[in-house]
Amino acid sequence: MEEADYRELEALRRDVAALRTAKAASDAQRELLEKLVAMARSAASEEVLKETLLETLDVSSRLIGAEKGSLFLLDSNGVVTDSILTQREAVAEVRARLLGSVLDKGLAGWVNRHRQIGLITDTENDDRWFVLPNQPYIVRSALAVPILRGDMLLGILTLLHSEPAQFSPEQANLMQVTADQIALVLENAQLYGNLEQAYHSLDQAKTKIEAYSKALDAELEKGRQIQLDFLPNTLPQLPGWEIAACFYPARQVAGDFYDAFMLPGGNVGLVIADVCDKGVGAALFMALFRSLIRVFSGQTRLGGIAIIGNDVNEGLANLIDSQVTTDLDQINALKAVALTNNYIAQEHAEMSMFATLFFGVLNPSTGVLTYINGGHEPLFVLQDSVVKQTLNSTGPAVGMMPNMKFKVQQIQLEPGDTLFGYTDGVTEARAPDHALFTPKRLMTLLQQPIASASALLDGIKTTLFKYIDNAPQFDDITMLAIQRKKLSD
Repeated sequence: MEEADYRELEALRRDVAALRTAKAASDAQRELLEKLVAMARSAASEEVLKETLLETLDVSSRLIGAEKGSLFLLDSNGVVTDSILTQREAVAEVRARLLGSVLDKGLAGWVNRHRQIGLITDTENDDRWFVLPNQPYIVRSALAVPILRGDMLLGILTLLHSEPAQFSPEQANLMQVTADQIALVLENAQLYGNLEQAYHSLDQAKTKIEAYSKALDAELEKGRQIQLDFLPNTLPQLPGWEIAACFYPARQVAGDFYDAFMLPGGNVGLVIADVCDKGVGAALFMALFRSLIRVFSGQTRLGGIAIIGNDVNEGLANLIDSQVTTDLDQINALKAVALTNNYIAQEHAEMSMFATLFFGVLNPSTGVLTYINGGHEPLFVLQDSVVKQTLNSTGPAVGMMPNMKFKVQQIQLEPGDTLFGYTDGVTEARAPDHALFTPKRLMTLLQQPIASASALLDGIKTTLFKYIDNAPQFDDITMLAIQRKKLSD
């Protein structure tokens, strides 16, 4: 072989070797970028992220022929939070020394301050290099690349070699491309971490809210059960009479209530009322109103309450309708309205709570009903599909102001008569289109034949809830009906 041919062959071999080296570098760079792009598009865990960055560091070291390398991660305050070393077995002491000095001295400190690539061809001739005390290995070539996202330094990639002049500016630029990809990964991980933390905080808050909601529901359920206990478990069963009632609260607890109970002299107390407002406060006052009416209608003394009611006897005497047949048992029971009014108005004035309330005292033997209507919806006496009488308000709502006057009136319930009372939750019930049920619709139902008190209420509530359909119940619904049966029944 001629010498010229030999030289040409050697040149060809060098070119092939160079191409193979370039191809290997290209493959390594492609592998590196593929890993980083995959990481940037994923929401990996912290362990997977760290392992990928370690592989990135290993590939980067192979790519430019570095013997050792490190990747320092910084938080938003510029504090080093972690270090990833090509020597996976690096002891904790070495890591601690690196973390403690990396941003204070040496090449990494210079990159931290200048935010640009730091390339040292020979550490013995470059004052940017800092030799650690008891440094376990010799470094002559060093390359440090900032990992930047905008103006924020997320980390520093450092590559080392024990021989001088091992890294070129071209390799430094190649590593800057890698660092830019690492920045994308770290930013994505940070955003995902913040999102995970937000979701975790949200889940914790949701768990607390759900626990509180369950506890609140449990307490409200207790309140509902207690309130139901204030309503009569059974209604009085009287020969020749039927008493029926229904109660549908809009919430777990309600401000409506009804009552029917026996009184001295064989009379029956009949109550239907609606405390202002809704919810727990109204429910508490409902219990108070109900208890006061019961207590005061059976006796007019309750501790110091007799003092509050000193003027009740004189005031009530002046308000008894001239047509009312004097029945002391009935009159004494009706004093409960004035006494309850004074107690609420004086003892709980700051709460501004009151109730519209109908309280009637029925003598089942005679059918005489003596009553006070304290600002409540009118009650109706029905017979043969006709409204015979309307029992309108005879005084203000109960509890608004002390010493209010409540007029006493009286009616006679004949055989076949049905007395019907309701709260405004009936007439103000809303359809899905928000249209009210209205008194007119109720009156149409009241003018139909009535088989019994319970049948009357069943017919009304069936029509009413069909009207409401799937709309939310706006207010409590309460109805009370008392029928005097015909003599032939």
